[in-house]
Amino acid sequence: MQNLSRKITSRSPLARRTFLKATGAVMGLPLLEAMTSTKTMAAPTTTQTPNRLAFIFFANGAIMPDWRPEGEGKDYELSKTLQPLGKVREDCLIISGLAHDKARPNGDGAGDHARCSGAFLTASQPRKTGGADIHVGISIDQVAAKIVGNQTPLASLELGTEAGRKAGVCDSGYSCAYQSNISWRSPNQPMAKEINPKLAFNRLFGMSLQDAKKKQARDFYRTSILDLVADEANRLKKQLGKTDRRKVDEYFTSVREIEQRIARSDSCKREIPKNLSIPDGIPADFTEHIRLMYDILALAFQTDSTRIATFMLANAGSNRRYSNVGVKGGHHQLSHHRNDKKIMAEIQKIDQYLVGEYSRFLQKLKSIPEGEGTLLDNCTIVYSSGISDANRHNHGDLPVVIGGRGCGKVRTGRHLNLKKETPMANLFLSLLDNLGASIDHFGDSTGRLKELA
Repeated sequence: MQNLSRKITSRSPLARRTFLKATGAVMGLPLLEAMTSTKTMAAPTTTQTPNRLAFIFFANGAIMPDWRPEGEGKDYELSKTLQPLGKVREDCLIISGLAHDKARPNGDGAGDHARCSGAFLTASQPRKTGGADIHVGISIDQVAAKIVGNQTPLASLELGTEAGRKAGVCDSGYSCAYQSNISWRSPNQPMAKEINPKLAFNRLFGMSLQDAKKKQARDFYRTSILDLVADEANRLKKQLGKTDRRKVDEYFTSVREIEQRIARSDSCKREIPKNLSIPDGIPADFTEHIRLMYDILALAFQTDSTRIATFMLANAGSNRRYSNVGVKGGHHQLSHHRNDKKIMAEIQKIDQYLVGEYSRFLQKLKSIPEGEGTLLDNCTIVYSSGISDANRHNHGDLPVVIGGRGCGKVRTGRHLNLKKETPMANLFLSLLDNLGASIDHFGDSTGRLKELA
């Protein structure tokens, strides 16, 4: 860990893994010119920036006629549902033709929602059981975390908006564990996701999840983490150039904003019965909840706290009501629309709303300078579902968008129309290659997705 007491010179660039430390707090920093220069502060040299990988899962598929773009390659038009991607069109790769065969019954009968999330990142057939003998496969994010996770404080970060269950039956004989998790440490051990923005924030900045959950008389984050490391930060800034000082100030401002938003969420909670227990710090407004989690994910990548993440916008088969976009019915219930145009129009509103929030996240990453480009340039953010048409429980021709260029290893600004039934696992293998974490085979893969670059 870098000692901040010595002066930064032309011969001693600031270490990439530099932290601001104070009693009970540790805070990472964004990539600064002082970390990339081996000559002078005025003339930094090029250095390799880390490649980040995230998977964003949305439930219940999409209305595919409104999702699929017209045209291929560079000459394509954004569809109705994908219109919110307009500002980041050149930073996105839209893929058609990918499939998850292991989300299909393959002799196991009903249960497509549990299978779609269970197979989403494992490309493996979930065992149909409601007992303790769950079994699916290690997910691709955890494969990556085992290989490159030792390079960051957190090997991986798992986020969500809806609580999960590890026991019980949720979908036609399948364990609830499948339906509420996409990240799997081992074939029978899912990675618990954090749905509480405050606890996710605490985890990033040095407070243990166990301690954060305890009811303590003194709330650690009533004192801003920025106040705790203020002296250390001031010493650091005296050693930085003008560009780096501005970047650190912008970063601190974004941290302070999230702290303030979390505090507002805490203070606005309604009075609840004493015997009712709810997670602390979750906003009542769903849009604010999603945005907080996205912003925390952006901070995690900006500070290089982790390079691997997953985010479930909802559990598979979620019946959440999206009244914020004027849709009164439950999402899962509506998804069995039987080709009713009015119901399909309602679902399309949900699809477009969620794409809009994803686009906002990509725009935030794009607004953060890093190296010779932006943070988005050094990310691969996969946005997808394990189902395409939920009415027919179709697991082929899945809706897939990739945001970011992955350090130049993903050619964006295109609609890539693949041969139908191309395994999603082929994409996973190529993404591992891009991270420098290559393996020979994964799930039901048949090769690499060479068209990615």
